[in-house]
Amino acid sequence: MRVVIAGGHGKIALALERQLAQRGDEPVALVRNPDHADDVRAAGAEPVTVDLEASRADELAGHLRGADAVVFAAGAGPGSTAERKRTVDRDAALLLADAAAAAGVRRYLLVSSMGAQDAPSESEDDSIWGEYLRAKRDAEEGVRDRTDLDATILRPGRLTDEPATGRVTLAEDRVGHEEVTREDVAATLVALLDAPGTAGRTLELINGTVPLSTAIDDWR
Repeated sequence: MRVVIAGGHGKIALALERQLAQRGDEPVALVRNPDHADDVRAAGAEPVTVDLEASRADELAGHLRGADAVVFAAGAGPGSTAERKRTVDRDAALLLADAAAAAGVRRYLLVSSMGAQDAPSESEDDSIWGEYLRAKRDAEEGVRDRTDLDATILRPGRLTDEPATGRVTLAEDRVGHEEVTREDVAATLVALLDAPGTAGRTLELINGTVPLSTAIDDWR
């Protein structure tokens, strides 16, 4: 598969690029900073410099043509402003959806966040965290029900940099807010690319006791 990854220099994205390259796929990393190109090349990905906050859908679509799938793994990151939560975590995810549809790429994986479904209103919580959850909720809602995409939303638990375990709890039900390694999140994204039955679904992910290959069997 040729897989285009938005937020291509993030930790999950770099792990995903390594795993895709190792199995013979063609990962393409969209990065805002050209200085990150060497890092994504080292992970086995083709770097493409593009600023998702300053691009139009038709411009971005040009980088997606010929792809089999897109993955939104971008984020404004810790310490960013409420405005950037909106422009990156929400608007860039929706931009990627519009661009994918324009380029004829149906498969779309969105890395979201646990708690997005319970995002507080601004009057209830005007903190940066509240804005982040609202941005993720809005991104989910703007992607999930599109008829021109086969979208899957993945909500990981608390992220760690521990080695992959290969064992997870993956379900449409709420699974709690326990930890999951970034390597296992990346491996789950790889598995989802081969699981068309997950299109239209929102899945939650933490480390657990079930081998990933077994956890995803029902949706292959």
